[in-house]
Amino acid sequence: MAKSASAIGRRTILRGTGTAISLPWLEAMGPQQAWAEETTPETAAPNRMAFLYVPNGKNMADWTPQQDGAEFELPPILQPLEGVRDQLLVLSGLTADKARPHGDGGGDHARALSSFLTGTQAFKTDGTNIRAGISVDQAAAARIGHQTRLSSIELGCEQGAMAGNCDSGYSCVYSSTMSWRSSTQPLPKEVNPKLIFDRMFASETDGRQAERNARRRSVLDYVREDTKSLSLRLSANDNRKLDEYLSSIRDIEQRIERSEKLPPIKVPDYPRPDGIPADYEAHIRMMCDLMMLAFQSDVTRVATFVLANEGSNRPYPFIDVADGHHDLSHHGNDDQKKERIRRINTFHTTQLAYLLEKLASVEEGDGTLLDHCMIAYGSGIHDGNAHNHENLPLLLAGGGCGTLQSGRHLRYQTETPLTNLWLAMLNRMDVDWERLGDSTDVLTGLS
Repeated sequence: MAKSASAIGRRTILRGTGTAISLPWLEAMGPQQAWAEETTPETAAPNRMAFLYVPNGKNMADWTPQQDGAEFELPPILQPLEGVRDQLLVLSGLTADKARPHGDGGGDHARALSSFLTGTQAFKTDGTNIRAGISVDQAAAARIGHQTRLSSIELGCEQGAMAGNCDSGYSCVYSSTMSWRSSTQPLPKEVNPKLIFDRMFASETDGRQAERNARRRSVLDYVREDTKSLSLRLSANDNRKLDEYLSSIRDIEQRIERSEKLPPIKVPDYPRPDGIPADYEAHIRMMCDLMMLAFQSDVTRVATFVLANEGSNRPYPFIDVADGHHDLSHHGNDDQKKERIRRINTFHTTQLAYLLEKLASVEEGDGTLLDHCMIAYGSGIHDGNAHNHENLPLLLAGGGCGTLQSGRHLRYQTETPLTNLWLAMLNRMDVDWERLGDSTDVLTGLS
């Protein structure tokens, strides 16, 4: 029996801790009827939050506005955002302290991504005993995720290993994963647009879907009944993993229950992706389209998107940058290398502009979808050459359902915790969260 239960657990854990929300049985759930189609003057638009991450820091001289307040001019890297300038809050002075070594030596890239949304110091290991902290997106998902088909979506454009040593003794999971359901449960991102689309919008007319649903429900029952006897045969570490497995099972059951209560879905007029595009820009933009559709259809109100893993050495030949991104980030103040870094940085903000303009083009209630979103964008590293983590390159876009006064550059006191911003965003999602990681207070000045 133990062997059978273990086999069931392995299959479910891989999908539960990695892509639980993309199990085939969830495809029949589909997304909720678009909120905008059902809105009335008496109905308030839901607020949404998304977190977009880019690696290796920025060429900060070309990122940071010289002026504070509403009269700031967009520096070169931010110029692609001119069309949505009035929807931007450029934030200077915020710090990810837990990305610093604090005695752990090298590994700034691993710590940068793992601490970005958690505000916690990653436990330095390249084994299975990984540990960080709950991320802001999952704090929101835990409180409001029951209101939508999917409590959150985790997107990316680069695969990431979930084991092995990727950065100075840190597990690869740290440098490839931004979202953490708990201190020991990372949520790997999905990089295949086709799988994401199917998870959100797969047709319920598939005759095999009901059979798959029934089979998985019977498996859930079997695992639950076998848990007590199985746990007696496991080590403490394996029992911890079993607890995480059961947590995933409960989450799946809650999703099933929600799917039975929520109304049927209207599939959007958007072509089903064929898979992962070979072209990087096309890949990013397809992910942006899917995020927009998820928000518009109220499939979820929480999303994360890692455009490239931390420490990524991807070249950008399509913008005449043949060097690897990480290699260039160690520019040694070479002006030619810094100019190529600026090109990469500008390419990324061009993709952000694409997403924001898409959101702004969707009318919703008395505003636009962007008016009802908070889109955070940035990196856990200030400058790739220095590997420092203060004064991070960050911006917050959207109206937050009227809770953000955008169109400004705000400069905060140095060492202000980044997690204070995340608390402020949680508050605007009506999520009361006392402390997140190293937060000290709710960030002020945003409204």
